[in-house]
Amino acid sequence: MDLERHAAEQGWDRPLGLYALVPTAELLRAEPALAGLLGIDSPADPGELTPVEQEQLPADVPLEEALGRILWPEGVAGCALVMERLVVKGTDETLAPDEEPGSSGRETEEIRMVAGVLRDGSRHCAMRMRSHDSESEVLNGADLIPALTSALALTLDVDEESGQG
Repeated sequence: MDLERHAAEQGWDRPLGLYALVPTAELLRAEPALAGLLGIDSPADPGELTPVEQEQLPADVPLEEALGRILWPEGVAGCALVMERLVVKGTDETLAPDEEPGSSGRETEEIRMVAGVLRDGSRHCAMRMRSHDSESEVLNGADLIPALTSALALTLDVDEESGQG
């Protein structure tokens, strides 16, 4: 939910964002100068994670293919993706990136999706609709965007059946 709030602060029409989720305590041990930049003045909770934004995925490669090329190193506890899409209202169908809204005669809704998974198999998602752009209207839950969390889990080499990496 912190990533969703961060994305909301940046506004709409942003490119896709990919994040490594790393244990904050380990990050601060490896990079002590970050404590000041992050405003952390005491030891971090052992379970706290910090999102570290990654380079942009290639725009000319389908998302599924780009994610299929990623395998995170052991120090990464999880990963998250923030993306905006147009969906056809009343369905779970998204429009192709090159398809113009309204060209099919179907009503669309712009949404921002945030999905995160951890190596232990846990996952959480949030979704904000542009037409209902307020914190109180953000939908969230573990199974909100199962195809996206499954794709992210594969980048961590998490077995979908057992939830173990």
